[in-house]
Amino acid sequence: MQNWFESIDLVSGPFPIIVGGGAVVAVLVVAIVHPRALWLALSVAAGALGAGIGLALCRWAQSPDAIDTDLSPLGRTGVALAFAAIGVLIVGMVRGRAWRRVVAGLGVVLAVAAGGLAVNAEFGQYPTIGALSGQPAAPTLSGSVAAAQRAGAPLAASRSTDPATPAAWSASGAAVGTRGLVAQVSIPATTSHFAARAAYVYLPPAALVANPPALPVIVMLSGEPGAPADVVRAGHLRAIMDAWAGRDGGLAPIVVVPDQLGSPTSNPMCVDSPLGASASYLTVDVPRWIRTNLTVANDPAQWAIGGFSQGGTCAIQLGAGHPDLFSGIIDVSGQIAPRNGDTANTIAVGFGGDVSAYRAAAPMTLLTEHAPYAATTAVFGSGAQDQQYGPEVDRMRAAAAAAGMSTSRVVSPGTGHEWATVRYVLSTGIGPVLQHLGVGSRS
Repeated sequence: MQNWFESIDLVSGPFPIIVGGGAVVAVLVVAIVHPRALWLALSVAAGALGAGIGLALCRWAQSPDAIDTDLSPLGRTGVALAFAAIGVLIVGMVRGRAWRRVVAGLGVVLAVAAGGLAVNAEFGQYPTIGALSGQPAAPTLSGSVAAAQRAGAPLAASRSTDPATPAAWSASGAAVGTRGLVAQVSIPATTSHFAARAAYVYLPPAALVANPPALPVIVMLSGEPGAPADVVRAGHLRAIMDAWAGRDGGLAPIVVVPDQLGSPTSNPMCVDSPLGASASYLTVDVPRWIRTNLTVANDPAQWAIGGFSQGGTCAIQLGAGHPDLFSGIIDVSGQIAPRNGDTANTIAVGFGGDVSAYRAAAPMTLLTEHAPYAATTAVFGSGAQDQQYGPEVDRMRAAAAAAGMSTSRVVSPGTGHEWATVRYVLSTGIGPVLQHLGVGSRS
């Protein structure tokens, strides 16, 4: 259970306002109280220089060798203002009396924190201090089940011996709640031996009854750098999927969020390579665990794979290459091909220098090899301001359509390469995939 400190909201509420306000007060005190013309001019120049550095860092962050993320205009403004404040405060640290230097030093700390909070507010990566400190995004499944039982809810992980189809179950009029459940689980890498971190699973309300129906599955992947918890926290997984379930009497896919990376900054590119057998983990170990532990449909027609950024690349890559496993694809801001640094490094570290192996793993190649896809539905999404990956998503959507997939394109207004785009796509754009899987709003 979170204590009051761990539960402090880092995205909205009073804390970000207090931090930002403290930085503003420090700047005003340092720059305006008893100013001299020379120091005031230096403060203005330092502020302008700081703003320029902040904007340059935002620009650098867009490159594949950095964090590969494009901030929105609001996010870039927040970073620029934070660096401008830091510039002014640094000038204050080298001038005047001791009290001014102390205020300036505290102001620098607050300005750095305010800039970080501004970026975090845009991505929603760390909603609370507990999340920032590494607290799991949800309790373990056994703990969640116990809590559900204490609250009088049915067993969350119960498995039906002879499960009904979602349509038959819905027609039975079974009582169902309005909230699903998210829990942390461990998915062993029995075959792949991939060094995967903890996974998460979303169980919709229909999965929380005593005899749940055989529900469809979505395997959802984070971006890189990242972790499965990002899909839960920054992706608002439960709230979004609960909303879809609410349109269909509690029916929605079970969403499993495994780790395809191994560590926050690793990128095995969802292939089996010296970087790790990520592909085997996702296509062998993860499906086996799902079918063994959850009441799900076995038919690939009711399985989908999705992801954001690097995870979106994996989604089209594995979805195109394994139509025997997945018939639905959700590619949010994915790349045109697997990428770990530049192309030369990608081929060297992921494919042992074998150019033909690299080309064979590219989604475009896989689409050609496995076409036609008469039974696959794919949703492609990106942010309207994502000038880097938006065009790549357009190309991938066109190639998927040419290969026979039923495709749709979703553009998130006012967002870039960020989790706000994921939330928009999952909230408004995945209806075609859900309907293909046999759940969601089917009216």
